[in-house]
Amino acid sequence: MSVIRLTKEFHFDMAHALLGYEGKCKNIHGHSYELKVTLIGKVKNGTLDSDEGMLIDFGVLKEIVSRKIIKPFDHALVLNDRMDIDHKLGEGFEQLFFVPFQPTCENLLAHFAELIISELPDGCRLHHLFLRETATSYAEWWAEDN
Repeated sequence: MSVIRLTKEFHFDMAHALLGYEGKCKNIHGHSYELKVTLIGKVKNGTLDSDEGMLIDFGVLKEIVSRKIIKPFDHALVLNDRMDIDHKLGEGFEQLFFVPFQPTCENLLAHFAELIISELPDGCRLHHLFLRETATSYAEWWAEDN
């Protein structure tokens, strides 16, 4: 059986602000993110399963990432839960999230990895994540480093 790396790309728009940061990113601003999710594993062969010849159906991966990341974070405002903001502000918005970390590209990647890993079927492992925040800036998460 061959070991394959399989990647699916996603796009979403999200706003954030960084608590206590001494730069422009302390203000609410947004990005059009590009997320690449790469899995690794052995292709199913010699079974009678409907996903014969696949590591994972691209549709299954899309459903996992859409449900855990894209739907909650797309067009959302994400803020550190330590920000001194009246949390009632969220009552006027459907997509306002307070997270227990600084919502940087790096921390978002680590969080996304946790969300994806918990949902993967047997035989698939998360290999790496790529999150592009701007045309010239991105971060990566690799399983081998974690």
